[in-house]
Amino acid sequence: MTSSTVARQLGVEPFVGASPVELRANWTEGDVQVAINAAYRQVFGNDHVMQSERLTSAESLLRRGNISVRDFIRTLAQSELYRQKFFYSTPQVRFIELNYKHLLGRAPYDEAEIARHVDLYQQHGYEVEIDSYLDSDEYQEHFGEAIVPYYRGFETQFGQKTVGFNRMFQLYRGYANSDRSQGQNKSSCLTRELATNSATPVRTPHFGRGLAGTNRGERGQLYRVRVMQADRGQTPQIRRSMSEYLVSYEQLSPTLQRLNQRGSKVISITLA
Repeated sequence: MTSSTVARQLGVEPFVGASPVELRANWTEGDVQVAINAAYRQVFGNDHVMQSERLTSAESLLRRGNISVRDFIRTLAQSELYRQKFFYSTPQVRFIELNYKHLLGRAPYDEAEIARHVDLYQQHGYEVEIDSYLDSDEYQEHFGEAIVPYYRGFETQFGQKTVGFNRMFQLYRGYANSDRSQGQNKSSCLTRELATNSATPVRTPHFGRGLAGTNRGERGQLYRVRVMQADRGQTPQIRRSMSEYLVSYEQLSPTLQRLNQRGSKVISITLA
């Protein structure tokens, strides 16, 4: 996770240290209401949903335990309301970008992912396109049946491409912003980056400034990567082991990949 200062600059401070919303067994009414609210916020990209628009039948089924959280997410994404907000008047590539963001909590990594979903929709239609995210191994691995999807692109994770961090900030414009108020619902945010397989600087949501360490002009700089070493489970862990690495711009991505493979947690990345 980024440092607290950078988190404030990027508008992701509310996500720092926040636990995923999970509807566990023997839940209370308060628990299920938190899950329902989190699901609406995530699936509809923080866009306001009026009381008259809510899917009350699906909410009742979730409360009675007749459907899982994943089923509830599927109902929201398959709904006419979701289609009205993000499908009917939205270009297909932008629609796919938002599906990745809303349902898998990340941005698409490359043009191949976009092309696969374009073909899937054209061959099989809307419902199969939505189901492809919810029935994927990736969804099951990270969210399962009981966890509300959340934005995973703000953290380094095993199996996640580091370019996804930059791409996520192209789609995310602040905690209080919605996906229908960005002024970009008519066009894709990532067309150029995906087509050229490049990553743009991470920019703050309010002022558009590039985050230090992500601009192309800083390739000569060294970066300090602070890491919490993985607990291998061999001995009781009394003190958490912290390490620092000094790496060049060119070695930054390979270093992060190696650390992820070891299961280490990246605490911060700063200019040395």
